[in-house]
Amino acid sequence: MKKYRDVLFGSPLFVSLLYHIIRLYLSMSRLSVINEHVLLDHLNSGGKVVAAFWHQRFFGVIGYAKKFGVYAPSAIISRSADGEMIAQLALRLGFRPIRGSSSRGGRQALNAIVDDLAHNQVAAHAVDGPQGPRGVVKAGLIKIAQLSGAPIIPVYISMDRAWRFNSWDRFLIPKPFSRIVLEWGDPIFVPREMDPEAFENFRLDVERKMEQGYTKVDQGMGWKNHL
Repeated sequence: MKKYRDVLFGSPLFVSLLYHIIRLYLSMSRLSVINEHVLLDHLNSGGKVVAAFWHQRFFGVIGYAKKFGVYAPSAIISRSADGEMIAQLALRLGFRPIRGSSSRGGRQALNAIVDDLAHNQVAAHAVDGPQGPRGVVKAGLIKIAQLSGAPIIPVYISMDRAWRFNSWDRFLIPKPFSRIVLEWGDPIFVPREMDPEAFENFRLDVERKMEQGYTKVDQGMGWKNHL
């Protein structure tokens, strides 16, 4: 059964159909974007960026992500069968998948995305993916920004109504005709040199900032417990 599922998930026809279904489904929701100028001003001035978000939230803004295909953002995507399907969807959005995860090929993927930022402007990174813990900023995000010199710009995503999956991240799918909000945070510049203690303190500080940002947008949508 797993073999057939893997073949199906890698099928171009299946991925194409799924892509169009997702775009059609999300067109029923109303998306509001806040502080987009923070990102665009930085990119238009020639800057680079690591867009950081929780794995739990990305589905609701798949349609919006296509807008940034002009920058051909890179993104680390798992080498699993599910990851293959996501990688194919990412290609349709104009993203460039770099395959790897914390459990398989993580170091190579991290080095690849740092090298990629030497020649391109944008990387997208699910800070707690692909296996969690949920809502925890992993060290890889800080390393990518530190080695590439690109600041982290948090992406805060919320919705007023959603289905919550029983997965490690409690993945959210917005319900039809829901309201979705995406807020771009302020750039976070990572010091080039830090000892291990300073690095961990910085990681925790980024984690707190992202927690506060998600709490703010969730409260604005009427959510009390975003995790």
